[in-house]
Amino acid sequence: MSEPRKGSAYRPTEPSSDLLAAHATATLVTGPAMFAGIGWLVDRWLGTGPWLLLVGLLGGMALSLYSLYVRYGTSGQPSASPGKPRSAERPERPDGS
Repeated sequence: MSEPRKGSAYRPTEPSSDLLAAHATATLVTGPAMFAGIGWLVDRWLGTGPWLLLVGLLGGMALSLYSLYVRYGTSGQPSASPGKPRSAERPERPDGS
């Protein structure tokens, strides 16, 4: 791949919104499916009925949501300090307002 021109808008570290949506969808589908499949296999092996399948499904959903939150849910910027209004964090305008 050639290097992007200086000053171009190309940013290789920021994926496009289509890629983000595809990753989120794949995570939300494959996590529960994989854990439900494992639960189903263990249920068949132990002869316990649908209980481990349900546990796997719910566990896969929870882990998928947690994975997405960890990866995309934080902005990386600190929130407002407790007891300090947001307006106090804004820089002053040059005209003094």
